[in-house]
Amino acid sequence: MKKTVFALCMLSFTARAAAQDISPYLPGEDEGIVYFLPKTALEINVIATHVTYQPGELCQYANQYLRINNVNTQPETHWEIKQIEVRSAGVPDSTKAYIIKLKDKSAMSQVELTNDGLIKAINTSALERKTADYILEQPQRHENPRRYMTEDILLAGSSAKMAELTAKEIYNIRESKNLILRGQADTMPKDGASLQLIIDNLDKQEKALTQLFTGTTDREDKLFTFRTGAEEPFADKAALRFSRALGILPAEDLAGDPVYISLKSISPLPTATEEKGKKKKKKKLEGAIYNIPGKGKVNVTYQGKTYFEDELPVTQFGTTEVLVEDLFKKVNTRVIFNPETGSILKIDKD
Repeated sequence: MKKTVFALCMLSFTARAAAQDISPYLPGEDEGIVYFLPKTALEINVIATHVTYQPGELCQYANQYLRINNVNTQPETHWEIKQIEVRSAGVPDSTKAYIIKLKDKSAMSQVELTNDGLIKAINTSALERKTADYILEQPQRHENPRRYMTEDILLAGSSAKMAELTAKEIYNIRESKNLILRGQADTMPKDGASLQLIIDNLDKQEKALTQLFTGTTDREDKLFTFRTGAEEPFADKAALRFSRALGILPAEDLAGDPVYISLKSISPLPTATEEKGKKKKKKKLEGAIYNIPGKGKVNVTYQGKTYFEDELPVTQFGTTEVLVEDLFKKVNTRVIFNPETGSILKIDKD
């Protein structure tokens, strides 16, 4: 959760309107509003699926009566990688801590921060930014096949006889569906809704009885999150590991195979003239300091297969600029920042 901090710290009043200083924060300074600009960390979200297979009661007869080959007769569990997504996450940059020293009443006196001290807004409140939640697959309820067994099936004296009668019932269900769909049944549904209801019920019966031969498979998704730094470009860094038997593992656990992540800067390198300009600007800070993030191309692979490839904002590949103080002197200016990157999202004024 985010909390809003509205801070107003003032020094003694003077007869004239005083200017407002913004400077790098030094430990021990407490007369002002301290905020951090974020740096980018790469948040790796992995959805892995735990698959559980249970053989059916009549699995050994699947090929004989239903012509279904290669049915596994032993229970089995394993993991699969379903999805990998990487997002930019903002974390406080200890090298970019600033203090707003208020010498008089100022339009910049109202500052909204996150719990981590990252700047969110000046002179207004920022709306909560929601990220899309992942939809995780959960095990589905399996029908009890005995609900659809006939009396003859239930009274069968052997599993072989039960398999024979169950297979015949499956074929009868299929024939009934075909007759209804062709309009050749003795009693046809009165409307489309009734037709769909009957077909759905027959499908349910067929599936439940067929699972006596094929078995049941349950799939359950789990979300795993890892973070890695983005201080500079890198290639084929082991972000985590994966084992079909054990699932998602930390990068240092050698029981799994590595999942590699690469980061390449696609922001243009600053020219020598631009670098000199930046040094001149650093001599005096008059206004709100913010980030202009660069871009990085992120690629995630496992065993040669690409699971994620996209461009993401990376503050370390960008620059830091100053929103001039004059914007706040004559008009009521409101600024909303992106706490993940430290960039400006919106500027309003009266």
